[in-house]
Amino acid sequence: MKNNTPSKNEKTSELRIKAEQGDVNAQCDLGVTYSDGKDVPQDYAEAIKWFRLAAEQDYPGGQHNIGTMYYYGRGVPQDYAEAIKWYCLAAEQGYAGAQHNLGVMYDQGQGVPQDNLEAAKWYHLSAEQGYA
Repeated sequence: MKNNTPSKNEKTSELRIKAEQGDVNAQCDLGVTYSDGKDVPQDYAEAIKWFRLAAEQDYPGGQHNIGTMYYYGRGVPQDYAEAIKWYCLAAEQGYAGAQHNLGVMYDQGQGVPQDNLEAAKWYHLSAEQGYA
């Protein structure tokens, strides 16, 4: 009996085809695949490439993920101001993870002056969506 479940390489190949066709979800997922080294060698530069393609189409998941790469300095120099820029783009579209991360950055004064009220605003917005 033949197993019809695609192999890991087939799944990644299918994802790449969709990403190359401009599918923002596939672009973001492929970026995560490279960032995490899941089924492919870990490659932050390749991850950023795919996140950026999604972000340039105003996809908040891609914007958030680029922000995270800058926050941690993965494949790019660590740059809190750049992380804030990308998180803001995603947060303004209602992306809860980015809203939470902005709350953290304002709470800790990372890339922005420390501001408890601004931190509370972003924490509240993310919590309203069940992000805690």
